[in-house]
Amino acid sequence: MIQVATKTASSKASANSKPKSQPKSTPPPAPSRAEQARAAAESAVDVPVGAVLEVGDRVAELVEPFAGRSAARKQVRSYGTQLRRTVKRSERRGATARRKATTEARKRQRRVRKVVEERTSRAQGLVDQVTEQLAALR
Repeated sequence: MIQVATKTASSKASANSKPKSQPKSTPPPAPSRAEQARAAAESAVDVPVGAVLEVGDRVAELVEPFAGRSAARKQVRSYGTQLRRTVKRSERRGATARRKATTEARKRQRRVRKVVEERTSRAQGLVDQVTEQLAALR
């Protein structure tokens, strides 16, 4: 009798526990055509409205610094300073790139000249050797 009760208790525990590989809930149903059409219409309206609002914000940002004459002059000076800094930075970068390219070109030129001189020297040595052999045969 005790064995039967034990089996019953373990079988109840097994029956109450959920298997680990139980499938998850089903995905929500696909939206109907009416819902899809409504979403497309909302999107068609939202995009241009959002774009207009974005442009309005940017125009406000551009106009704000020019509210008064002195503020406008100050902003124009600031733009000039930024432009000069950008031009100087670009000039420095260009000069650095030019110097590096020039140095690399000189190195390659030296290497090529060295190879050409070595090959010319070997060729001249072969010519001299063949000339001596021909003179010996005569």
